[in-house]
Amino acid sequence: MSYFVSGENTDRVVLNESDPIKSVLQNVRMILQTRQGTIPLYRNFGLPMKFLDKPAAIAKPLLIAEIREAISEFEPRAEILNVSFKEDEPGRLIPVVEIEVKV
Repeated sequence: MSYFVSGENTDRVVLNESDPIKSVLQNVRMILQTRQGTIPLYRNFGLPMKFLDKPAAIAKPLLIAEIREAISEFEPRAEILNVSFKEDEPGRLIPVVEIEVKV
C-alpha cells in the first residue's frame, strides 16, 4: 500500500509513536519540512536546500534528488515511489512524496 506525504502537512508531532506506519509517515514529513543545519547536534538531518532561488525547471530535479537522498538516509523504512509537486502560488514548490512503508 502506498501513502502520500506532503511538505506542507501541519500535523502534530507524536513522540514515541507506537504505530510503525504513522511513525514512518511522520518521519518523512519531518524530513521534508526541515532545513539541513537547523537541528542542534544533528546538523545533517533534513534537506540541504540547494534548490532555493533557482528557476522551477532547475529546482525540481535538485529537490527530487535531495528528497531521495535524505529519505534513504534518515528513514530507510520508506521506499520512494514518486515525487511530485503542488504549486499553490507562483514560485512555491510543495513536494508530495508517494512512499511505500517497509515494516
